[in-house]
Amino acid sequence: MASLVTCTVQDGIARVTLDRPDKLNALTLQTLDELVATAHRLRRDRTLRAVVIEGAGDAFCAGLDFGSVLRQPAKILTSFVPRPWRGTNTFQEACWAWRRIPVPVIAAVHGHCLGGGLQIALAADFRFATPDSQWSVLEGKWGIIPDMTGIRTLAELVGIDTAKRLTMTAEVVSGKEAEALGLVTGVDADPVAAALELAERLKVRSPDQLAAAKRLFNATWTSGPRRTFARERIEQAWLLGIRNTKVAREAAAAKVTPQFGPRSR
Repeated sequence: MASLVTCTVQDGIARVTLDRPDKLNALTLQTLDELVATAHRLRRDRTLRAVVIEGAGDAFCAGLDFGSVLRQPAKILTSFVPRPWRGTNTFQEACWAWRRIPVPVIAAVHGHCLGGGLQIALAADFRFATPDSQWSVLEGKWGIIPDMTGIRTLAELVGIDTAKRLTMTAEVVSGKEAEALGLVTGVDADPVAAALELAERLKVRSPDQLAAAKRLFNATWTSGPRRTFARERIEQAWLLGIRNTKVAREAAAAKVTPQFGPRSR
């Protein structure tokens, strides 16, 4: 069976591509499994510096392929059951696994970004999109709700009234409108180029600092001050004692490009 998700890594940057262009990269159960496996594999690579997720062909992702998925009722059931050690099922892990990767993840969106595709994009740390791309919490059209971590990621990015409106109406907004709402980091005629440019900028920062920042924000975004301050202290104490922090400090003092080693964890 041909792979529906491809991944190449060059100079520390992984490019993950949804590769079902004839179906606008609509999600099948195989696609979800491959997304999970790819993210878990990349998570173990300590030389990785950034990830760019994109879609082949004319769209980022048109959402779940109901026709394909509904032909596998037994597989739907097993995919819907959460794994206790992760707290997610396969549908959710296909998105949330990108949050678990300790490097910046950037989604490059063009064309359709609907339903499950939107939830994958929202699980990235940053999103670049073409101005005319189409974004929708499309589940409302089918009488269901977003259940691939979209409720959590929407809550992090927009106000509760906007999140409710998008979810309840299933309205389609352009990339430019999505940027105004806070769903999109930036609009660009070439979102892949914009994503790669940001990835290159991040490469000159310590991979351990980036990992610590991602962990800290993800773990405390909805926490109270005391828990946040405690996590700040823990992360900072660890950073102060590792090699890549010393490399960053010495490079900054000498005004040269730092040469970092692999991520510590």
